[in-house]
Amino acid sequence: MPETPALPSVQDQFLKISSRDQAEAAFLAALRPAPLGSEDVALMDLPGRVLAADIAAPVDAPPFDRATVDGFAVRAADLFEASATWPVTLRLNAETIHCGTAPHLSVAPGTATPIATGGPIPRGADAVVMIEHTEPEGDAIAIARALAPGTHVSFAGSDIARGQTLLRKGTLIGAREVAMLAVVGLDRAAVWRRPRVAVLSTGDELVQPGQPLRPAGVYDSNGPVIAAALRENGCEAAHLGAVPDDLAALEAAVRAAFTAHDALILSGGTSKGAGDLTVKVIAGLGAPGIVAHGVALKPGKPLCLAVCDGKPVVVLPGFPTSAMFTFHELVAPALRMMAGLPPRGAAHVQATLPARLTSELGRTEFAMVALTEGPEGLVAHPVTKGSGAVTAFAQADGFLTVPPLAESLAPGTEAEVTLFGSAVAPPGLTIIGSHCVGLDAVVARLADQGLTARILATGSQGGLAALRRRECDIAPIHLLHAESGAYNRPFLSEGMRLIPGWRRMQGLLFRPGDPRFDGCALDAALAAVLADPDAIMVGRNQGSGTRVLLDRLLQGTRPPGYWNQPASHNGVAAAIAQGRADWGMAIRPVAEAMGLGFLPVADEHYDFAVSDEPRNPKALAAFEAALSDSAGALAAIGFARG
Repeated sequence: MPETPALPSVQDQFLKISSRDQAEAAFLAALRPAPLGSEDVALMDLPGRVLAADIAAPVDAPPFDRATVDGFAVRAADLFEASATWPVTLRLNAETIHCGTAPHLSVAPGTATPIATGGPIPRGADAVVMIEHTEPEGDAIAIARALAPGTHVSFAGSDIARGQTLLRKGTLIGAREVAMLAVVGLDRAAVWRRPRVAVLSTGDELVQPGQPLRPAGVYDSNGPVIAAALRENGCEAAHLGAVPDDLAALEAAVRAAFTAHDALILSGGTSKGAGDLTVKVIAGLGAPGIVAHGVALKPGKPLCLAVCDGKPVVVLPGFPTSAMFTFHELVAPALRMMAGLPPRGAAHVQATLPARLTSELGRTEFAMVALTEGPEGLVAHPVTKGSGAVTAFAQADGFLTVPPLAESLAPGTEAEVTLFGSAVAPPGLTIIGSHCVGLDAVVARLADQGLTARILATGSQGGLAALRRRECDIAPIHLLHAESGAYNRPFLSEGMRLIPGWRRMQGLLFRPGDPRFDGCALDAALAAVLADPDAIMVGRNQGSGTRVLLDRLLQGTRPPGYWNQPASHNGVAAAIAQGRADWGMAIRPVAEAMGLGFLPVADEHYDFAVSDEPRNPKALAAFEAALSDSAGALAAIGFARG
């Protein structure tokens, strides 16, 4: 007969019961969990994976100004006085613009061009009137209502700007992120490799599901449920079945599983008594070995945590409830770090609206929101970029529902937010205000430290308002004070201070070869385009620092195209490069990236307003350190510190 193996004595087990925090600290200190390396994965296989590197958009989205409704491309100025009493008649141009067809004719004053949803906006037009708001009159149309510039137009780069950081390292990819990658033509991405985790159940009594249940046997429920939980937490699970209580068989199975995988989880065989063989086997797998055996949890006291040659080895209690409780409480967080995943969050949260959210009566509306921490709890910032914007999904943590009989939700309303995923949680640092590509270089350094940051681009004024309400940690601004000529400091409220950022050159962009600009000084070039009725400019959105600087330069004039107002420097550059506009204002790095001419206007300061009493002093200190360390990266893209 085979020799009966020696069993561990009762005195060898549970010599010291660890508290939950002690066990967790010892486990993490020995393991130092981190992602295991990256691999390139095809677009359709990306859901559920975690990005291993930042992804910058290689193109603008949309790539051109386009119509969002079926109707007619018009000049809004032609309709300023249109009404039901005095409709305006516009002559139709001899072309119809469909999706995928390039326009050939400009929209001159007094004319309109038929256009389908998604069609490129022709030169000269700055709005689209819906077909149902027009009446045909032979080769013309009558319009009985005024339109604002930009109505029913989705501007180039208004959703995604070329060079913009599209997705950040550590992002969990879902359908929203796949849409963002696809819309800019990317078919692969680098993601963290999923940890390969072996699952073994132990016990003579175990029977695998689907097999006949023998006398005194029980079905192995732990193995399948642990494997499922591993997959939910970003791991590849290999359920290897059950091993009987035989030392030789157990040791062979454990060593084979340990060698072929990144981690090993067993269930059963940890409790006090003569039947415990598992702990003895684990003790010989590698250093440092068992770091906690017996934890002050109810249920879950028999939990055993080990780290052997850099791999986690865990023995969960045999009872299913105890096994799952201890897995989610102490094991899953470490495995999620190895998979590059963030901690889990709740499925529903309560949050307060900072501003009025309008809705259409008679329709149930779902408003996507991004969550930040406010003085009284979570704040839900509506993310509204239009129905065609995929980046709204990326910025949002979840959505709230506006009932059909409500035309708005008032500021201060507390609402339930349904999260898009259980892992969503407010970031460690919230940045609201003006956006700059240089900010991406700073935030990338924070990600390397495990500090998440959310950037909501609302413009300088919007950022200062959010900082006053203590809904953000940092408000990037670049505002010129007209009276003093100083940047940013005159706009700080009491209790705020300024972190110096960098200097960047704003200027007028134009296509090379334009005689109104080539070889001309700024004053002469500006006078030339303002005097030319065929010169079309592209403006900037209200509330942005660039708009303030542009208005000061124009001194009250409103040239053709002024009311075309993309929300980014890239949107301005795209309009000029593609010939839909002739000039506009943006920063030098964007002009250089698009091959455009550049006339300097102002060496402006892009700084960061913060509170004297920050919400998260450690996170703010980390940001300041990252800013200091980013001087080289900023210089490489054309920005100078100070």
